[in-house]
Formats: sequence, structure tokens, C-alpha cells
Amino acid sequence: MSNQASENDQTAIGVDLGGTKIEVALVDSQGRVKKRVRQPTEAEKGYTAVKERIITAVRQVLDETGSRPRGVGLGIAGQVEYETGVVLFAPNLRWRNEPLLSNLSDPLRLPVAITNDVRAACWGEWLFGAGRGTDDLVAVFVGTGIGGGVISGGRMLNGCSNTFGEIGHMPVDFDGPRCHCGSRGCLEAVAGGWAIAQQAQEAAGSSPQDAQALLRLAGGRREAITAGMVIQALGEEDPISKKIMDRAAEALIAASIGIVNALNPCRLILGGGVVEGYPKLIELIQEGVGRRSLGAATERLKVLKAELGGAAGVVGAAALALSSFSSRRHT
Repeated sequence: MSNQASENDQTAIGVDLGGTKIEVALVDSQGRVKKRVRQPTEAEKGYTAVKERIITAVRQVLDETGSRPRGVGLGIAGQVEYETGVVLFAPNLRWRNEPLLSNLSDPLRLPVAITNDVRAACWGEWLFGAGRGTDDLVAVFVGTGIGGGVISGGRMLNGCSNTFGEIGHMPVDFDGPRCHCGSRGCLEAVAGGWAIAQQAQEAAGSSPQDAQALLRLAGGRREAITAGMVIQALGEEDPISKKIMDRAAEALIAASIGIVNALNPCRLILGGGVVEGYPKLIELIQEGVGRRSLGAATERLKVLKAELGGAAGVVGAAALALSSFSSRRHT
């Protein structure tokens, strides 16, 4: 009994809640994933349905492992009120002012800590991935949306109102496309996975002859075109895909130059589904940053691919829970 209690005390549940998928894992204090489940978010069904899917997935992991972990850490693609765990705004989920922390902790009967999903992933990369050994880094994750996390002087930065790291909403073109946040020309609205897919769908609608590769991959349905298909068609020298990805790369390079000049990290870590699918982005960003950033800011800079891959979110969220509920404070 005491051995089981001790083992549970060294584990936590990590939840990575994104616009398209919910991932739940039991993770130990060394960042090792013991059990992992994944399911679609089905965000179109609304807040209550998504909340219930999270609870069901967590209970599945608990039942299948027989664990009683220290707590639950959850990373969400949105802005979270630090003190209450209320999700103030999650644009890709279409949520505003949802009391997620209390709605999870009561039915699960476990303490819950909530943070931005990319900040959680940054936490994971810092402790167990490409950020090991440094106390100054920026992690940028390009997936359905785009977000980031910053470690400075060995501390995760939260900002005045806990929205630090909203890199995806840096403006790169004031006259650019509309973003889910309501603004125009955000980095995410140019280079995020949803934006890449949207641009390709629009191009296929206006110029189907030029989009034959994309339409073939999508089974002839332009609304089924995804960012992954755009990257795949890029390998076939599809002109529409090349134009879209060139624009995305330029926007990411511009944002990275600003990050490096302003924050002077030792490491710029790049991850997320778009980077995983198109790893050449790392090379392009490294070259662009090296050529156009301040010399002093790049003197010790390394541009690296994230090491934890798709596990970064759940590992980082679990690490947040382990830290929060060992000291009874949020990190």
C-alpha cells in the first residue's frame, strides 16, 4: 500500500486540449509517459460536451492504470485567468469565460492546474526536451494555432494578466487575413495550421485547375483540404502550396527575428504539427534569423527542433501538476 502511494505521488495526469484533439496521459516525475489516450475534441459540440470528453478520457486513464496521481495539469489553446482557472478566451474552441478548473476538479476529485497549452509544452521541453541545460529559451509551437512559452532566468514568464507567450497573435500584416481572435494579420492567421488549410481551400475554389494536387489528396472536396495535405502537395511542387508555405515561412521568420532581438534566448525551440510535417521550416528560420537578427542576440543562440514531439503538451502539463501540488502553488 505504501509503495503504491509513493508511486502515485510521483505521477500526474497531463491533458493537452487543442482545437482538434484531446490528449490525456499519466506521466511520472522523469517525464515518462505511462499511459496515453487521444480523441478528437469535437469543439463544434460546445463547451459542455468537450468538458465531458476530458473527464471521460481522464477517468479512462485512471481506470486502466489503477493510479491515484498527485493531480491533473491541463494545457489549453487559450487564455486562462491565473487565480481561478477560468478560460477567458479560447479562440479555436470558441470559448469565453468558462469555469473549466472547477468543472473538472469536482467530478474528478483531484486538484487541477490549468495553463496555456503551449506554455505547458514549453515547460516539458525545458525540463525533459530540447531546453535541458539552459535557463533562457523561447519555444514556438506551430500547430492548428501558434503559441509560445518563455523561460527567462530559470522562470516561466506569465505576464501581468497571465497571457505571456501569445506569439501567434503578433501582427505580421495589418491588412492581412482575419484571425480567430478578431484581429487582422496575426502570425497565426498566416502560418497556423487552420489558416494554411483555409488559404488552400479558398485557392482551390477560385482556381481549381491550379489546385489539382490538393483536390486529389482531398478526394475532390476542397473543404476537406488540410494543412497536412498542403505540405504533402508541396513535395509534388504544387504551385498553390508553395505560395502558401512560402508566405507562412516568411511570417515565421519575421516573428522569430523579433523574438530573438527582443528576448535574447539561448535557444529558440520550434515544434508543433506544422513544423513536424515540414521540418525545412527550422532550416529556413535558422537562416533568416542568422542573417537579419542583431549579431549580439544570436552570438550564443541555437535554433532547435522540439524533442518531445506530440508528447510535449501532456508531459509539460503533468510536470505543472507535479510542481503545483507538491508545493501547493502554481508555477
